[in-house]
Amino acid sequence: MAPTLHGKSPAIAPGSLVLVTGVNGYIASHVADQLIQAGYRVRGTARETSKTAWVSELFDKRYGEGKFEPAIVEDMAEPGAFDEACQGVSGVVHVASVLSFDSDPNKVIPQSIAGAVNALEAAAKTPSVKRFVYTSSSSAITAPKPNEKFEVKTENWNTEDVETAWKPPPYEPTRNWAVYGASKVQSEQAVWKFAKEKKPDFVVNSVLPNFNMGEILSEKQPASTGAAVKALYYGGLDKVQIIPPQWMVDVKDTARIHVSALIDANIENERILAYAHPFNWNDVLACLRTLYPDRTFNEDLPHAARDLSIVDNSRGAELLRAHGREDWTSLEESVRENAAGSGSELSDDSSIREQLYKKF
Repeated sequence: MAPTLHGKSPAIAPGSLVLVTGVNGYIASHVADQLIQAGYRVRGTARETSKTAWVSELFDKRYGEGKFEPAIVEDMAEPGAFDEACQGVSGVVHVASVLSFDSDPNKVIPQSIAGAVNALEAAAKTPSVKRFVYTSSSSAITAPKPNEKFEVKTENWNTEDVETAWKPPPYEPTRNWAVYGASKVQSEQAVWKFAKEKKPDFVVNSVLPNFNMGEILSEKQPASTGAAVKALYYGGLDKVQIIPPQWMVDVKDTARIHVSALIDANIENERILAYAHPFNWNDVLACLRTLYPDRTFNEDLPHAARDLSIVDNSRGAELLRAHGREDWTSLEESVRENAAGSGSELSDDSSIREQLYKKF
């Protein structure tokens, strides 16, 4: 069912076709899922057929054939990469990004920027496109700063990571997070530059989620941050504790906000924060102990830091209410869905555990 939009018609009519790039990814797969639930059809891109097979299978089973169609874009950085995939769509949600976490900025940032600009250019060549949403990141505003009190504002940019990322070599492995952050900063800036200078005939918005948790739609997908809770379930605190305390958001809430940014005519030229609750790994362990009282988990981290940043997340909460949600999904509910996967309890299969560990 489409969200309630202040009594107004959606900017894109239900039944329209929407392009979602990188649809096999954790966030993008949920964006596609929420769009279909809202009454839209989805064309989703991935680099190869094998990466879209499980998505097609999942959505055909859930919603019947005709709601989802795959499209292959082998290299989003190639000029014209999205031109064919964009044909006939009414909206574009560009989620695809370079997630190699390579410490060499030359292997990440130019490709990420090119992908975003190529998606915009494809949309500009397609007269039917009315709305464009770019999936940015909290990293485009700031890197996590444990135990430091500061305000997160939508007008701010994470210039620190950009400066660190582009320092001269050697490119040590410790630079990988700065390179990722810089890629989100400079890609989103390229999006807004395009919108300002090219003045396309469509509305542009961006969504900036922090750490996503929640249901993993398929064990066949790379679950990105969604794999962290499962790794912790299996005793992998040593694998995830390198991720500092920050704010979390349920991946379904992130997807719902993407849908609003795409179809709500009242949202134009906005950077929308998707921040629900601050957390650290001791908080997640506490949730797991409550959910699985008969299981033994890692001991808490001693003297665990906290995220003390001040975030006004009321805009995102307002948009969630249009989807029938009272507020942001709680940490415990996100952990529950994350740990259970697609409605099934976790097993203690060592091969599964090893696969999860490889993601960190």
